[in-house]
Amino acid sequence: MTTIQLNSRILFLSDDPEVVERQLQGANLALVEAGALRDSISTDEITPATVGTVWDERLGRYPYTGFVSGGRCPIGIDAVRNGGFAVTVAGKRYGKGSSREHSPRSERTAGIRLVIAESFERIYRQNADNLGLFTSTDFSLIERIQHGEPIDIEELVASRDAQAAAILRHGGLLRYGRERMKQISLPPMDAASNGALTLVEKIIARHLAVTGDSGSGLKPGSGAFVRPDWRFLIEYYTPMCAHMLHAEFGRPLQLHDAQSVRLFEDHTSYVHRSIAHTRAGLIPAVQNVVREHRKFVEEYGLIAHGLLADGIGSEGISHPMMSERYALPGQMIVGTDSHTTHSGALGCIAFGVGSTEMANALVTGLVRITVPASLRIELAGRLATGVSAKDVVLHLLADPRIRAGSGVGKVFEFTGPVIAQLSTDERATLTNMTAELGGFTGIVAPDQETVRFLRERRGIDFQLQDWMYSDAGASYAELIQVDCSTLAPMVARPGDPGNGVPVTELPERPKVDIAYGGSCTGGKREDFDAYHQVLSWAVARGLRAHPGVKLYLQFGTIDVRDYCVKKGYLHVFERAGAEMLQPSCGACVNGGPGTSGRADEITISAINRNFPGRCGPGKVWLASPATVAASAIAGEIAAFSEVQARADEGSLHAG
Repeated sequence: MTTIQLNSRILFLSDDPEVVERQLQGANLALVEAGALRDSISTDEITPATVGTVWDERLGRYPYTGFVSGGRCPIGIDAVRNGGFAVTVAGKRYGKGSSREHSPRSERTAGIRLVIAESFERIYRQNADNLGLFTSTDFSLIERIQHGEPIDIEELVASRDAQAAAILRHGGLLRYGRERMKQISLPPMDAASNGALTLVEKIIARHLAVTGDSGSGLKPGSGAFVRPDWRFLIEYYTPMCAHMLHAEFGRPLQLHDAQSVRLFEDHTSYVHRSIAHTRAGLIPAVQNVVREHRKFVEEYGLIAHGLLADGIGSEGISHPMMSERYALPGQMIVGTDSHTTHSGALGCIAFGVGSTEMANALVTGLVRITVPASLRIELAGRLATGVSAKDVVLHLLADPRIRAGSGVGKVFEFTGPVIAQLSTDERATLTNMTAELGGFTGIVAPDQETVRFLRERRGIDFQLQDWMYSDAGASYAELIQVDCSTLAPMVARPGDPGNGVPVTELPERPKVDIAYGGSCTGGKREDFDAYHQVLSWAVARGLRAHPGVKLYLQFGTIDVRDYCVKKGYLHVFERAGAEMLQPSCGACVNGGPGTSGRADEITISAINRNFPGRCGPGKVWLASPATVAASAIAGEIAAFSEVQARADEGSLHAG
């Protein structure tokens, strides 16, 4: 029997900031004294984006420095480590958001050995496993730990699949990989199942590998290793990957199939204009991250997409570029970003992983997954004029079943008549925001629209294969049907993407200080078609962005920028008062123009997340590209149809 002895200091992440502060001051509380525990604690709260400049043991200074309780952040730098805490306890859906492994690594290096929560997001929990950080949903452990009882490791891993349990027993994925991944085989294609399969199950079967602790089946919840077609990293993750690999294996490394690896410098290219990074004096630290990223690229001769020639902006955001340049139907793609799911719009499996996972994949070519169950999302009816894929996904996020976590770790397979009406760019909005839905990935079966996209965007004459669909009778965990003909333009209230409400149902219209159109979700070609539709209408009527609104439009990739130049959009955007920005993640990661500098500022944004602090101290409302542009004109949150009606009434400002 192997046990771990945890000290009795437990940190309850309570809804009451005074409860949190009492613990930091030395109080040891029982569960009943902690009050209501915070739900939906995001990785932005565990480690704010600015902590991405640190990748080693220094991360132990920062856990929970972005955690919001009672409208404030009660946990400061070094507070957790100095407090001697060994266990953290929280509510539902712990670890929402980004795939950044900085979050569980910061907890682990601060002394946290175990996180107890009612439920966990997939990427966070897998990252924690990979680092040897235990996670549990068993609240009965709390009193036992406080009484000094040692806990058997087998008890902590009993509910996990065999592969996850083995990784935790070894103390993390890299140690496990060295000892257990020497014998790898490929199962026969028909070994997985003789029954009806979903498209995702078929793709997994074609990429499955067998190791000592994983089988060749496709039973949901079982552990498996797969061999992806593409692996990619963003610059914030490269230094941590390199640090881990060189510490474990020395140098030089033997990378597996380096030609199928891509690296992107997309998160930091506007950091020189980031309010948060400038105020905190973090620019030199970001520059160090970039240097380490480029050093790894050069040392191993890897293919990288970097900054533009003048150093302002990048070639593009990683996941849209993967769709524009690399992804093909039936392939499997992994990247160090939770929005890797973007490429599921082309009929491939694409999902995000953390740094340890990618480090292991770089040397073995394999990636760990827990075989996911699938949700079938049937989008019926027809979208009304002015309603887009972003409105659909904000509606889904507000669904009580999704908010309760029914999609966590699952595949969202989008089907139905509305999918046939959507372009690949619009489908990508759905699959991209599967990350916000809590899913493993999102996918749309490839069809003639996919063929068109590949031909027009990449000059590829792709031939659909007869297996690229879900079989009739395939098994789904749940069917969710949406009558899209009833949907209206949506917004998500500040704090969480799941706070969706139709614009017309807002009792009050918040005044807007910042309108931001861009990011992977809102920076595609058809997103810019939507910005242009609204702003060209406004310019034709002598209107422009409201005097109190700063309007930013940022391309997702250089292909999108070149498309807008060719279409003649830039003249209209500039006349409408927009500041045009070269490609970058930018404001979406608190890394450039479009973020707030004060808590009283209101932003309406086409990005995918509005967790506390993600885009500055102000409040962020999420919306579709059309609603962002319309709100910029109105000076307050408004749908395009409402702005048009006000213009007809003569109630909009001129010039």
